[in-house]
Amino acid sequence: MKYMKLGSKPDAFQTEGNSIRSVATELAVDIVVTVGDVKFYLHKFPLLSKSSRLQTLVASTSEEGSDEVDISDIPGGPAAFEVCAKFCYGMVVTLNAYNVLAARCAAEYLEMSETVEKGNLVYKIDVFLSASIFRAWKDSIIVLQSTRPLQRWTDSLKVVNHCVDAIASRASTDPSEVDWSYTYSRRKLPSETDGDARGWNGVRKRQAVPRDWWVEDLCDLEVCLYRKVILAIKAKGRTGGAVVGEALRAYACRRLFGSLDHAVSDGLDCTKHRAALEAVADLLPAEKGSVSCGLLLKLLRASCLLESGQAYRGELIRRIGAQLERASVPDLLIPADSGDGDGDATYNVGMVAAMLEEFLLHHKVNGAEAEKREDGEDDVDVAADDPVTSSKLAAVAKLVDGYLSEIAKDPCLPLETFVALAESMPPLSRPVHDALYRAIDVYLK
Repeated sequence: MKYMKLGSKPDAFQTEGNSIRSVATELAVDIVVTVGDVKFYLHKFPLLSKSSRLQTLVASTSEEGSDEVDISDIPGGPAAFEVCAKFCYGMVVTLNAYNVLAARCAAEYLEMSETVEKGNLVYKIDVFLSASIFRAWKDSIIVLQSTRPLQRWTDSLKVVNHCVDAIASRASTDPSEVDWSYTYSRRKLPSETDGDARGWNGVRKRQAVPRDWWVEDLCDLEVCLYRKVILAIKAKGRTGGAVVGEALRAYACRRLFGSLDHAVSDGLDCTKHRAALEAVADLLPAEKGSVSCGLLLKLLRASCLLESGQAYRGELIRRIGAQLERASVPDLLIPADSGDGDGDATYNVGMVAAMLEEFLLHHKVNGAEAEKREDGEDDVDVAADDPVTSSKLAAVAKLVDGYLSEIAKDPCLPLETFVALAESMPPLSRPVHDALYRAIDVYLK
């Protein structure tokens, strides 16, 4: 972590209880600055020499015969003001990623700019941010996380934009140029441990940095900030869709899937879960295959549990349908909701039927074409003539039969729903019908 020390005098601030701060000096104090529940007993000259706002406030209170100034609305509260006050006294102040933003906002509030005195606090902090904080991966993330309680000030100072751009630039760096000091939360793989770090001649080898080294670090960000960073990474155009997809998977696992079932079953407020779902769904890369079918199905299930808008479901169903052959039966067991039209059925079969329809449309296969093939017509353009597509059709038919075996156990499943799903696949997609017969047997029992 980067640090900056300002001032040369030792810290002479004294604390009396939790509500009084003062400076250890023989000079009598002549101003009291109130910040919330804390009172600072200080001296006018060092403060007014660097703060234009305090000059104005002291002038107005002097006319009223008072020596107390209330600035309880200062961003960062007492801790941030204390940093500014120590700087005015020339005391040593240590700034780091955790307190630099609050100090910067407080300095802006106090108008500690170059027009008041050269080398003032605003200027020094801006230099520190640009030259140090924004060049460090971990520090940039920490500062970005600290912007939420200071949003009113950080928006006007454009600190969020600077942080986002700094993080996006580093995440977009060619992995061959990345040093491991960039990341701080990702666990190294076994092949990246020190035991494998030396070659046959004893010389330490430079470990290959994976393209997705940064994804876990960004999971610490709240949804609105995470969205900004991912959009910035995508805008730079140097990161592939597969890496962005992996980042979204990691974020969804951390912020959405891990606690969703518990939150829904216990009737908790799911506002944050909905925000995470919408962000991940909006940020999905357009590149084909950049996101796994399993992740898309988990997002779809989450959208059902959270009762999110149909727009998200429709897009997810479309994307799942394009790669349905990669799905698994457990992923398809999406709980039914009140609007799926199957009464008291356990599973949302209608949604799976919609995925299947998308798959068949994507591969230009339908029941009418299959019937024409059976009748011996040769002028039909059936995608199953392609070996790759034929293999996908066989995989999806096997998936459908496995799914039928599971939903057949539901006593509330309507017969017409079961039959419609069983007949949805072209006959030629099933080399054998054993799995389908087993599903029918389960349903009849």
